[in-house]
Amino acid sequence: MGSVDGDWINDLEDRLIALAAMSYRIVNDLPSSRLTAHVSAQLNRCSTSPAANCAEARGSESRKDFVHKMKVCLKELRETLVRLKLIRKLEIGSGPVVDEAITEADELIGIFVTSVAAAMRNGKRGDR
Repeated sequence: MGSVDGDWINDLEDRLIALAAMSYRIVNDLPSSRLTAHVSAQLNRCSTSPAANCAEARGSESRKDFVHKMKVCLKELRETLVRLKLIRKLEIGSGPVVDEAITEADELIGIFVTSVAAAMRNGKRGDR
């Protein structure tokens, strides 16, 4: 498949990096406790993974490899959304940055669902 490139994937990668940065800011502002240490570590891991996997998808070797990497991004975005909602539900973090991150994660999930479905459809038609 070679390199998957274009403005859309650059924009997507930028949004994923911005979500990771928002998540780090949220974690940085959480009070110190055993609970927040656990939630923070999990959020840091899952929120940074999509940007890195999106970068890997850009250099995918086949459509199957591209779809796989995009599905990994989707999985990690769903986990990020759950962790952010948990932070809000536990009332250990709140405010506009948490709500903004939740909204962004939800929007990115929608984009990835659509992108994966399109890539899978195109693959079934024999496009490479």
